[in-house]
Amino acid sequence: MSAPARVLVVDDSPTMRGLITAVLRSDPEVDVIGQAGDAMEARAAIKALNPDVVTLDIEMPNMNGLDFLEKIMTLRPMPVIMVSTMTHRGAEATLTALEIGAFDCVGKPVPGEPRPFGDLAEKVKAAARSQRQYVKPAATQAPPPTVADFRVGRKIVAIGSSTGGVEALITVLQKFPANCPPTVITQHMPPSFTRSFAERLNRLCAPVVQEASDGARLEIGKIYLAPGGERHLQVANASAPHCRLVERAPVNGHRPSVDVLFDSVAELAGRNAVGVILTGMGRDGAAGLLKMRHAGARTIGQNEKTCVVYGMPRVAFELGAVEQQFPLNAIGEEILKATAARKEGSE
Repeated sequence: MSAPARVLVVDDSPTMRGLITAVLRSDPEVDVIGQAGDAMEARAAIKALNPDVVTLDIEMPNMNGLDFLEKIMTLRPMPVIMVSTMTHRGAEATLTALEIGAFDCVGKPVPGEPRPFGDLAEKVKAAARSQRQYVKPAATQAPPPTVADFRVGRKIVAIGSSTGGVEALITVLQKFPANCPPTVITQHMPPSFTRSFAERLNRLCAPVVQEASDGARLEIGKIYLAPGGERHLQVANASAPHCRLVERAPVNGHRPSVDVLFDSVAELAGRNAVGVILTGMGRDGAAGLLKMRHAGARTIGQNEKTCVVYGMPRVAFELGAVEQQFPLNAIGEEILKATAARKEGSE
């Protein structure tokens, strides 16, 4: 068995440090090697202990988590998992952290939560195994559309992503022109974060990006992000395609689930769809993407080299669900090629 993932827990609250430590130590493949209460203690601990992964609180005294994360990514790049309050302010800060280069995020638990910190231990192990090159990304700006004179056809685009999906989705969607094909997305993300993420994407991208609402009609130039929480996103009604939010048990441990979205797109659109699976832990979306391919849809996977975690795309590729794999920076243009109207207007 490989060595346990060595973790440094950084949080200004002794109670929170203790809770995070207890959750992580319940997994025999994780070893909490130290704790720190602020950035100064954390810097000294990183130098002394050389952890594989750091969990980092967003709000700390002396230097906040975002400023400290920037220093880590500049001076000593390594996997960092952000721990954030489940508030609008916490969501905005966490999204900034993910763009700076944080590996993933978890929300701080609320009273009575049965499973505090969810799959934190799994995220820590994935972070420790990650081959990602941690470099500080360039400032994100919305470039002009990359495909001139794009004429949209009749296809629907469905995208699934998880760990690493914030950066990946920004990269893909910034290639879309304002008249992009109707696009539905399920990204694994804490419940209170998806609205802030949709708002951020809307500011960064040419099309309109919004959190999906039940009954919202799929329209050209609009992108719909599944809300985190208690419902799955599906598409319904072939004559007037729209979003449907359904209350069902988690699938593959997730709600919303990429498989649920892809299954509905396979049934509704068949060959008039493009399915895309991006970076993420686990296998959610692989079986649904295979259904899409069997129904005649084009299917695209992110390649291993550009994934933060080559989990979901790997499983989909091994199942035969992925028609072609591409590096992340090429996927947006490939989607547009697959959805552009034919010259005779027959698509």
